Amino acid sequence: MKKAFLFCAFSLIVLALQAQLKPITWSFESEKTGDQEYTLTLTADAQVGWNIYSQKSSAEGPIPTSFTFAPTDGFELIGETAEVGHKKEGYDPLFEVQVIKYSGEVVFTQKVKVTENPVTIKGFVEYMCCDDEKCLPPTKEGFYFTLD
Repeated sequence: MKKAFLFCAFSLIVLALQAQLKPITWSFESEKTGDQEYTLTLTADAQVGWNIYSQKSSAEGPIPTSFTFAPTDGFELIGETAEVGHKKEGYDPLFEVQVIKYSGEVVFTQKVKVTENPVTIKGFVEYMCCDDEKCLPPTKEGFYFTLD
């Protein structure tokens, strides 16, 4: 009984700490770049000491950042989501594998072609972040863009 109580208390403390930690903040913008073409910009800003993982991270390590765009009439994705930022590649002792991660600001861009005006593009980003000692569980952040 005592072990169950300690486990529950520890779990509540961990959940409370995780609820307070939000080391990654997101912002979302769009820019018209051509006739019916837009660039969607999804920017992650990591607090000092924290990292977010690349879309191209190893499947054996941390959860790679991924973008899910809800299927909707009115737009088409053009190519893959690009990423630019302060990239670090190498062996990660927390996961014991090679990883690609970013510190500071990382900018993800996705080009789209609008086929119906106006269109609202909705979706979410799933990402994982760690510092040198701990990782937070994978997190989902919703986004939407209204293009006309």
